[in-house]
Amino acid sequence: MTTRILLVGCGKMGGALAQGWLRQGVAAADIVVVEPNPQPDLPQGVLQVGGAEAVSAAFAPDIVLLAVKPQVMDTVAPAYGRYAQAGACFLSVAAGKTVATLNRLLGGNAAIVRSIPNTPAAVAQGITACFAGAGVSEAQRQACDSLLQAVGEVVWVEREELVDSATAVSGSGPAYVFWLTECMAAAGAKLGLPPELAAQLARATVQGAGALMRQSPESPTQLRKNVTSPNGTTQAALDVLMAENGLEPLMTSAVAAADKRSRELAG
Repeated sequence: MTTRILLVGCGKMGGALAQGWLRQGVAAADIVVVEPNPQPDLPQGVLQVGGAEAVSAAFAPDIVLLAVKPQVMDTVAPAYGRYAQAGACFLSVAAGKTVATLNRLLGGNAAIVRSIPNTPAAVAQGITACFAGAGVSEAQRQACDSLLQAVGEVVWVEREELVDSATAVSGSGPAYVFWLTECMAAAGAKLGLPPELAAQLARATVQGAGALMRQSPESPTQLRKNVTSPNGTTQAALDVLMAENGLEPLMTSAVAAADKRSRELAG
């Protein structure tokens, strides 16, 4: 069955999704992109227009994907309310914007799926948490699931507030890992390693550990134990990281701060 998609916003996430759909087999002619700044990387056949008013009246999307920043959603979304009245499902990837807020912006009675993907979507290794609002049919839910699977795993939550919690863990999470990599490299440089070598060691270690964790049937806890010899070097480091004032309480505070900010962005 053909799914016609109107993609509103083609920045990093919107672009990753569009590329994923094309890899998945969606026909270029079934995608219309609304983006004020034309994207040269999209294949020939994907129509790009500069605003809602430029979308042909003959194009009737099944899914309208809102991929604009939450700070501009209030000004962008209302222009697409006509598609809600025509029965399209709206899929939002904007952090914090609730189903109720989006429904108000779209004129009421819209079928809305709220989701939060993360940046590894750019290499089809992302994960997206989703919540289906009232009025979303099973067919629409499955269509959204399929579109999001083009860039990685998809999970669904039964309570909308859990999307904020997922935002704090997986949506923002790649930045935590990147910062960890920076910190490891900086620590290595302080021990005397050339900065470029320290950065190479840290980056490859994080990449390899992530790949191992993804492919191994063992839990992260067991993988950690596998690399930790009693009274060895790893144990000495973990004694610091797992202390009462170590990494766990710091990460708990960081994730809680992200969760709080996601709720503040609800509008």
